[in-house]
Amino acid sequence: MATLPPRKPTNARVKVKTAKGRKQSSVRWLERQLNDPYVAEAKAKGFRSRAAFKLIELDDKFHFLKPGARVLDLGAAPGGWTQVALKRVGAKGQVVGADILDIAPIAGATLLVLDMLDPDAPETIRSALGGPADVVMSDMAAATTGHRTTDHIRTSALLESALDVAADVLAPGGAFVGKVFQGGAVGTLLTRLKQSFRDVKHVKPPASRSDSVELYLVAVGFKGKA
Repeated sequence: MATLPPRKPTNARVKVKTAKGRKQSSVRWLERQLNDPYVAEAKAKGFRSRAAFKLIELDDKFHFLKPGARVLDLGAAPGGWTQVALKRVGAKGQVVGADILDIAPIAGATLLVLDMLDPDAPETIRSALGGPADVVMSDMAAATTGHRTTDHIRTSALLESALDVAADVLAPGGAFVGKVFQGGAVGTLLTRLKQSFRDVKHVKPPASRSDSVELYLVAVGFKGKA
């Protein structure tokens, strides 16, 4: 199901006129939010985050959110990806959002306060889904330090943890979607992905800001747990 990109803003760029009481970094962030068409469109469509459009664009390209699918959204807060998944899989699908943080209720979704490193997490997830997942997805990233190598390593570690969960709950033929930073999945992690899935791609969706070092990994055709 194709989705039109957000409308281009029709007004001149908005500037924050005063930095009184704000750090310069806060002023830059606020100006970016005020001038970001994806932020405005997310608000207009009722999505909880602009990141919803990243998932929309990824699914428009790879079609992994099929009607009736069971979907696990790891690190789901505040819920933008969960909202998109619900729309895509329809009433016959099942969507579970899991996070260590509380998530405000989303009609139609099962939301879990869950640490994905908990040994009981896979069984809890399978029970909530009513069976194995068809898609496991994660938009998680570690808090950035400004040091690209460190940020990459930390976010790659989160991706690997999400992949551990996926290996336990995915049905054969299923898909995995996760965030990495510049450099993508490398070394043993990339080898593991290629061994576990039929096809692995790195993608930067249009909704990802041009100055962001994030990439998304889409792996399809899960071969089953070794």
